[in-house]
Formats: sequence, C-alpha cells, structure tokens
Amino acid sequence: MRAHEAGVLHADLGTRGPAWLRRPDDVDTMDPALWSVTASRRGDGVVEIGGVAVTDLAAEFGTPTYVLDEVDFRTRARAYRDAFDGFDVFYAGKAFLCSAVVQWAVEEGLYLDVCSGGELALALRAGVDPALIGFHGNNKNEAELTRALGAGVGRVVVDSFFEIDRLEALTQSLGVRANVLVRVTAGVEAHTHEYIATAHEDQKFGFSIGEGDAFAAVTRVLDCDRLNLLGLHSHIGSQIFDTSGFEVAARRVLALHARVATDLGVELPELDLGGGFGIAYTSQDDPQSPNELAAGLRTIIELECRGRELAVPRLAIEPGRAIVGPAMCTLYEVGTVKDVALDAGATRRYISVDGGMSDNIRTALYDADYACTLASRCSEGPPILSRLVGKHCEAGDIVVKDEFVAADVTVGDLVAVPGTGAYCRSMASNYNHLPRPAVVAVRDGAARVVVRRESEEDLLRLDVP
Repeated sequence: MRAHEAGVLHADLGTRGPAWLRRPDDVDTMDPALWSVTASRRGDGVVEIGGVAVTDLAAEFGTPTYVLDEVDFRTRARAYRDAFDGFDVFYAGKAFLCSAVVQWAVEEGLYLDVCSGGELALALRAGVDPALIGFHGNNKNEAELTRALGAGVGRVVVDSFFEIDRLEALTQSLGVRANVLVRVTAGVEAHTHEYIATAHEDQKFGFSIGEGDAFAAVTRVLDCDRLNLLGLHSHIGSQIFDTSGFEVAARRVLALHARVATDLGVELPELDLGGGFGIAYTSQDDPQSPNELAAGLRTIIELECRGRELAVPRLAIEPGRAIVGPAMCTLYEVGTVKDVALDAGATRRYISVDGGMSDNIRTALYDADYACTLASRCSEGPPILSRLVGKHCEAGDIVVKDEFVAADVTVGDLVAVPGTGAYCRSMASNYNHLPRPAVVAVRDGAARVVVRRESEEDLLRLDVP
C-alpha cells in the first residue's frame, strides 16, 4: 500500500485510533516486547536504560538522542548466532553502522554485510577481518569494487551482467580472485510494505529465476577464471514475521541450485537465504524468536534438499533489523502540545517534539507504526489518544501516528520512542537544516557517545559561500 504523499496525516483512523490499539489501564506501563532488555521505569517514573536515567542522558547529551543499549544488542546477536549454529549470520550494516556496533557484532561471532563504499570504509576502519564482509548492492562502481577486491572481502554479491563483466575485468587487472554469490529473485512477494519487498520480479535487485537470467548469470560467472562462485543469494523482503515466504523462495532457489548441479556439473557449496526478520514496533506485532525462525528454516531447507537428493549447502542468513532495531530508542523533549478540533466535536492531541522525520523517516516513508511513552516522570493524567509529531515544515512529519499518552504531558517533558535502532539514524537527514542526533551507548550505569551529534558548523562546513 502506498503512503499518501503528505504522510499518514491523511489516514482515516477516526478518533479512537486503529483497531489494534488498546486503551491502557496504566499509561506508565512499558511493554517489554517493545523495549530493550535493560529498559525499565523507576519508582519516580523516570525511564532507565542500561542503568542510566534518561533525564541524565538528556541533561548531558541533549535531545533528540538515540539511546543504544549495548547489552541488548549483544544479547540479540548471540541469540541469532546460537539459534543458527552452523549458519553464517550477517549483521546488516545498512540498518545501523558505527565502529562500536561493528566491533560488538564481530566480537559476538557475526559476519557483516555492507552495500556501499562508505559502509565498507567504516567496516575496514573499525578493524573487521575483510573475510567476514559480504558486499551487496545493485550498482557497485569500479572504485567500490576495487577497494573491496584490494581489501580481500569474503563475498561479493553480484547483481547484474554488467557487474559480472566489471568484476571480471578488475580481478584480471589487479591479479586477484573474488568469491561471488549470484543474487536471484524468486518471484516471492513477502508480507511487508511494497517498498521493502525485494524478491518479486518487478524491482531492481538480482537476476530473475523465472526468466532464466539467473541460470545465465551463474553460467557467466563460472566462465570467469578469476571469479569463484560460492552459491546463490535470495532475499525476499523486510519486517517478515514467519517463514512461509522462505518456503516458496527456498523451493525455487534450490530448484536452480539443482539445475546448476545437473546441467553444469557444479554443486554450489553455499546458499544465502537473506533475512529481513521482523521486530515488534507496537503491540500489534508478534515476531518469532530466533529459535523458532531457525527451526523453521532448517526444516524447509532439509526437506527441499532431501527431495532433490542434494547435500545441504552451507547456509547464511541476514537478520537485518532484528538485532539492532529493539536495542535503540529515541529520546525527545516536548516543545508544544495542541488539541485540534475534528468532526462531531472530537479532538486530536498533537504533541510536538524537537526531532521528527529527519531522525525517523519511516513513518512518512513506509506508513510505519511506533509506540511512545512519557519517560521523565510519573503520569498524573488519564490516557488520551495522541499523535507525536516533529518540528519540520511538513504536514507528514509524524513520528507516532496514534498512541495513548498521559493527558498531562506538557512542554519540557521527555518522551521516548522504542524500536528505532534500524533505519532511523542510518536514513536520517538534515531536512530543514537540522543537525542529526547523537548516538549514545549505555551499559552498566555508564554512557558514552558512539556517534557524535552534528553541529551547525558541520552543516555550514559543506556550504560554499
């Protein structure tokens, strides 16, 4: 479903909110499914994360600020590593990338995927073993591929015939070899937003299995002396809650895998199933655990391979937002509160904060849902249906479309939005010339900046008078 160009302001939700949203008995209750593992509310109502009060974070680091729970990140990384024992588990750099997160991921036994020269540069500067890096992207240029080949990245995921030619020429000129995966589209449209479903045919990624391009791409790579074909790569989308889509995709990808073995005499050693596992942004979301996902995927692959008399290849997954998404929340300060009259005497409360679509574009871009809570004190008023909005000069500048918030929320209060670890800071912008927020990591009562806040000087430095 495409979002209205002016954003979710124009969604017809009435005055009671969406059907899944329930009026809470206690507006101060924090749903543990939405928050990082160390987040809790003290007796005075102040939210703590990693043993640090958000009031102290706001006082020291300002707002808006992304608060990153190191214990939560590491816990989720280990959960996927352990559940998918025997798989290569790749952390998705595009979800959120900084040196600290890269180091945590590698220390917890994960691989890393990147999809641009900038992401690759950061990973290398952070000290990642290049052999642990997979390089994605539908339009990797010569400079990016040259850097990747020079560094010795573990896998290059090729996405077009032009890229195969480009990669072949570069490996010859540099005198190196490259490990390659061929990205294929399986014709499966995941149960997710149109813009983040990536395995149906009408989109920019990969080679179509149905049209025969994928088999032709495999043949082309096998003809290149300096390209070592490891296997196939499939990714069906993002924010996916079950394995049913993977079952159809795996069947089609393994049919191609079998055809390569039969027709070309090559049994490929690896298969990357992608990922895109979903997280809980609101109470309507019910994601599966890593163990449940792993059990489902193992069963699918084993049954398909057994039916085709294939050895099970070495498998890889890319959990995406599932590791970093719940590990971060965004802390805002309230600037204005406004009640707007609607039809039939109803009103809608607008709570304006000091950030917005520049630090979280997902609500406007994907019609995404988020939750929020008053974070700096106990509530003294009843729950009232509210909309959390930003300070940008844009009608669609909405952070949380509908949430029950205490009626006494006022100017100067702190509000926290959970589940902002993935694709919020990484997609942040300087719209209206707002500097991008800091990322502050918390653990065991201590806080440290891992991505510093931009300043006006940073913005003006690029401007040429």
